[in-house]
Amino acid sequence: MFAAYVTITIVAALFTGSAAVTYLIGHDYPKAQADIKRIPRSWVPRLGAVLAAGSLGLLAGFAVPLVGTLAAAGLVLYFTGALIAHLRVGSRNLVGWAVFFVTVVANLVVNITYHW
Repeated sequence: MFAAYVTITIVAALFTGSAAVTYLIGHDYPKAQADIKRIPRSWVPRLGAVLAAGSLGLLAGFAVPLVGTLAAAGLVLYFTGALIAHLRVGSRNLVGWAVFFVTVVANLVVNITYHW
C-alpha cells in the first residue's frame, strides 16, 4: 500500500504542478481555456497558485499526512469546479479534465486508505 500511496502522490503532484507552472508563467493555453469558459484572465494566475499550493500540499503530506489529505480534497474540489466551468459553457472536451480528476481522486482515496 505504501508504494501505491507514494506513486500516486508523486504522479498527482507532477500533473498539478506542471499545470500550475503553465498557469503561472502566462502560457497561452490557460488563457485560451479561460476565454472559452468565460472566466476572467485575471483569475488564471490565481488558479495557478491554487494548483501550486495543492501540488506542494500533496508533497508535504509525506511529512504531515493531514496536509496531504486536505490538499487532495482541495484538488478534488478544484477539478469539480473545473467540470462545472466546462459544462456551464457547453464544452464537452473533458479528456484533459478527466485525467486530472481521476488522478487527484485516486490520490485522495489512497491517501485516506493509507493514513486513516
